[in-house]
Amino acid sequence: MTAPTKAAGPGLMIAALGVVFGDIGTSPLYAFKETLNPEHGVAFTPDAVLGLLSLIFWGLMFVVTLKYVVFVLRADHDGEGGILALQALARRAMEGRNTSSWLWRGLGLLGLVGAAMFYGDSVITPAISVLSAVEGLEVQAPALQRFVIPITMVILVVLFAVQSKGTHVVGKVFGPVMLLWFGVLAVAGLWQIVQYPQVLQALDPRRAIGFLFTHRAQSLAVLGAVFLAFTGGEALYADMGHFGARPIRLAWTFIALPGLVLNYFGQGALVLGNPAAIDNPFFRLFPSWGVLPMVVLAAMATVIASQAVISGAFSLTAQAMRMGYLPRMRVVQTSGEAIGQIYVPAINWLLMVGVLLLVLGFRSSSALSAAYGIAVSITMVTTTLLAGVVAYGLWHWNRIAVVVGVVLFAVVDITFVVANSLKIAEGGWLTLAVAAGVMVVFTTWAKGRRLGLQAAEADQLPLKPFIASLAMSMPHRVQGTAVFPNGDVTSVPYALLHNLKHNQVMHDQVIVLKVQPCDTPRVQAAERIEAESLGHGIWTVIARHGFMETPDVPAFVGIFAYQQGLACGAMTTSYFTSRATVVRGHLPGMNPVRQALFVWLQRNASRASDYFHLPGNRVVELGQLT
Repeated sequence: MTAPTKAAGPGLMIAALGVVFGDIGTSPLYAFKETLNPEHGVAFTPDAVLGLLSLIFWGLMFVVTLKYVVFVLRADHDGEGGILALQALARRAMEGRNTSSWLWRGLGLLGLVGAAMFYGDSVITPAISVLSAVEGLEVQAPALQRFVIPITMVILVVLFAVQSKGTHVVGKVFGPVMLLWFGVLAVAGLWQIVQYPQVLQALDPRRAIGFLFTHRAQSLAVLGAVFLAFTGGEALYADMGHFGARPIRLAWTFIALPGLVLNYFGQGALVLGNPAAIDNPFFRLFPSWGVLPMVVLAAMATVIASQAVISGAFSLTAQAMRMGYLPRMRVVQTSGEAIGQIYVPAINWLLMVGVLLLVLGFRSSSALSAAYGIAVSITMVTTTLLAGVVAYGLWHWNRIAVVVGVVLFAVVDITFVVANSLKIAEGGWLTLAVAAGVMVVFTTWAKGRRLGLQAAEADQLPLKPFIASLAMSMPHRVQGTAVFPNGDVTSVPYALLHNLKHNQVMHDQVIVLKVQPCDTPRVQAAERIEAESLGHGIWTVIARHGFMETPDVPAFVGIFAYQQGLACGAMTTSYFTSRATVVRGHLPGMNPVRQALFVWLQRNASRASDYFHLPGNRVVELGQLT
């Protein structure tokens, strides 16, 4: 199934600017400044400046434009993008090819690594973006330096505090603000280029190659700084589901890319003409009267960039929960129209604490840049490898062409990973630690659930023989419908057994319901419900949903009832759930530390009634030990 093509009108292009390009669009605040950092050991010379600009320009063209805009955006998974959607596509590409189990697990691992790295990026992006914007106050008045940290903290606290309100209202101004932002970037940069046109020599790729050969000893450190200009490129693919590929391509080609290139070259022209401007070349582009308005505009742009990453973390969390990599958490739908606009309180407050600690710990955007980049560069490697699998297995591209393309992109990506690895001791360890922690949670929860289900199978009774035995001595039937969510429609739900044991009754209509997540963003209506009658008013139902859809059990029951012509009124339907609890030591095959983590995650997971949107006044919950 292919999602309907979204029209690429001007309105959609501008809206895409506000969501997709916030992160990469605010990179000029700190990226070029960091490439000029004397700590890299590169002497300040005109040739060095031109070489650095050439590296940034050709990196934008090769990594972002060619790789993401031209190729990766083709990986449309029913209208959705992102690393988990790409993982699902890669697995689909390998189906029916006698794929070995290690390759199948490897594809899954690549997707999980990319997703985990995104969380590391989600912690640092708001911190470095907002802090770099507020640091513009130091250019206006150095005496204001002591207010930079407090103002940054206030902005970030407010940003996270309003997440529960949703982005649909604020989102209306995101696009126009970013359009203004890119326009100002372009004009300010163009003015400096006119003053010093020699800077255009950096368009020659030989400048980039010459710089790397001339500064071989310093090249890796410098490339780690150059990479800051590309962070946010992954968002072009991750947010494809909101707008479609065509609006993103057009917005990048005609608005974002020209604005970024002109601004970087403008900063280069400025420092060539005035080397003293290297302390903050972005804000030095503007006259003294324009610095304060630019601080305000930059703060708005960085808040938008941060919002995009935070919203992405919410969406990724919801996808991971539905795919079985995270325990259930409370998810709040913040829009009655856009299903993708959600709020996950637990993730929101964890991110806020992490971001504030980063600001207090590093205290400057230059210091934070040491921790930035490693997670994003690893994510880009996983994207390259998964996209190569999709191109060969699903698009049936020429094998040699795919191998050459993957090798070229992977060499560049891995070079940036190595370059950013030099920052690990200076702060890069932090984002890797966050990502490693997320990976441990992903794998522990997935393995624990699998082992728990295997342990529970030993105590399960087959459903059909059980129904046959009931028919010989049918218990008393009461009016209404009883729904028993269960992980397996072939076995008797624990809640059904205990309802019979304690109440000794059955409802007139009994539905054993399995909610089955699928490796597709959305499920077609015809494939949503699969039902089988077992007689005596007892049904088994499999309800399928995609990883971009909310599992709504009452809605599934309503669809089933409509299809079968049954009466399942909201006030005559009860939902019986069982809350399984694994006791430590009852999961052979998992070491004690991970087992303790799994037990803790399980105890703190949200209730099934919340996750499946069950009406609170119609739910009966029973405990279950495993």
